[in-house]
Amino acid sequence: MSILLAAAALLWLAGRIWRLRSDDPRVWRPAIEQFEAADRESPPVPGAIVFTGSSSIRRWFSLADDMAPLAVLNRGFGGSRIHQVTHFADRIVLRYSPRAVVFYAGENDVAGVLFSRRRTPEEVCLNFAVFCRRVHQVLPDAPIYFVSIKLSPARRRVWPAMLRANALIREFCESDRRLHFIDVVPAMQGADGRPRRALFGWDGIHLNQRGYAVWTEVIRPILREAFGGVTGQS
Repeated sequence: MSILLAAAALLWLAGRIWRLRSDDPRVWRPAIEQFEAADRESPPVPGAIVFTGSSSIRRWFSLADDMAPLAVLNRGFGGSRIHQVTHFADRIVLRYSPRAVVFYAGENDVAGVLFSRRRTPEEVCLNFAVFCRRVHQVLPDAPIYFVSIKLSPARRRVWPAMLRANALIREFCESDRRLHFIDVVPAMQGADGRPRRALFGWDGIHLNQRGYAVWTEVIRPILREAFGGVTGQS
């Protein structure tokens, strides 16, 4: 039995590594199908604010409570990269007719997960622009909020590229009234200007509860100012 369990664990790990390294959006199809199955069991309220992107969104388990009374929907998946989120935009964003979209991805693009190809800051900005274009083809007035790429302690080697990507995306957002840049980097810094290690989990990449509390302090007031206490529409 122990051998079977070990073999199953190895197979799961191999599959996980393969998905994280792959650029092919289709490797995340099972995650998208899980969202669709959940929707069939409990249809979401139309007009919610959709949070989408990579694992920093996926692991935000307290999102609904943190954003209350705003109606929000968590559709983060991965390890994903920006182009992979765009690939599934119809199924994880547009189908909900969201009041707004909050987007966090790009960190994996810049860092290169498990030695996969790193995107340049220019590529990251361009790929985000493609995502925005896709959303606005269907929802031309939808506000999109880009949450800045956080400076994870374990990814220090690519901090300059992350800051460059943030600067380019901020500039891009300033060119369109529907786009908004939410900078979480300053709130996550300590007195030395570096990200506070206490906000991250054991891997130095993913946020812990204290990290998400900081994000809530930054993001929630912006959304409340824009949308008040709306709870979606039937």
